[in-house]
Amino acid sequence: MADEKRKAGKIYFILPAVIIITASVGFCAMRVYHGTVSRADQYSQGSIDAVDRPGGIVVAAGDNKYGQCDVSDWQDIVAVSAGGEHTAGLRADGTVAVTGDNRTGQCDVSDWRDITAVSAGGDQTIGLRADGTVVCANNSIYSYDVSDWKDIVAVSAGYDHVAGLRADGTVIAEGDNSSGECDVSDWRDITAVSAGHSYTIGLRADGTVVAAGDNFYGQCDVSDWEDIVAVSAGSNTTAGLRADGTVIAVGDDHWGQCDVSDWKDIAAVSAGYSHTAGLRSDGTVVTAGNNDSGQCDVSDWKDITDICAGGDTTAGIISD
Repeated sequence: MADEKRKAGKIYFILPAVIIITASVGFCAMRVYHGTVSRADQYSQGSIDAVDRPGGIVVAAGDNKYGQCDVSDWQDIVAVSAGGEHTAGLRADGTVAVTGDNRTGQCDVSDWRDITAVSAGGDQTIGLRADGTVVCANNSIYSYDVSDWKDIVAVSAGYDHVAGLRADGTVIAEGDNSSGECDVSDWRDITAVSAGHSYTIGLRADGTVVAAGDNFYGQCDVSDWEDIVAVSAGSNTTAGLRADGTVIAVGDDHWGQCDVSDWKDIAAVSAGYSHTAGLRSDGTVVTAGNNDSGQCDVSDWKDITDICAGGDTTAGIISD
């Protein structure tokens, strides 16, 4: 089944991992400084409520076949998540903006309120409410029954499964489990979670990393990682941000998306379908991997506070 899905076309994930301090939220990229998690100046790791952050405008680069890059009119956005063929943005007032493919209802979020975190996946969008419950927009063949989830502090949408991090450091997952990507019930002391394509990555409080699911490309070979402060699961590539601002990546490297060993002073990292994006502490962005759709054309981006690599797109927030 995993091989069939792998060949089925473009697959996506996201992103978001998220470190938590009290009640935090998960996104595609979280900002960390010298091994500490910032208040939510962000990336996908330990944060405080996104609504506490100043909002900004959104920029996007890459494939726009379904309008997933039509974000130029978004305002007051505090977090952004790029999915397979849609993009979601969390507004400071707790509502959500979505653009792109809506064939499975993944953009039907207009009635969402009190949202503190959002994650766009392959064919779904998942949102975390301020009360620790979760909502999911999707009407595909996969079931994402999150109605009974409680005490959630971070969420992440993968290709065809979703994951949630509870306040007690345990993880729950729902959706396709043909590769064991939802076998996370025994995880403990987790501070961030990221759902990819048929696999899930968890960051422990001690800076080590755990993985479950498909490992065809070695994307789950993270057992020897240390001093990690943020993680991001992509299609078949996993990226980790170290406390010293450097990045490590494992998995599929067909397009060079794992060529990140020379990156320095990185504050956030996000793995997409076939490219990887890194946010530098100075607000500029670096990328590695496939650029067939222009998803890596971000060298002129400045003052970026949040990034997310999706299918064939990259999205970022510019602080107002």
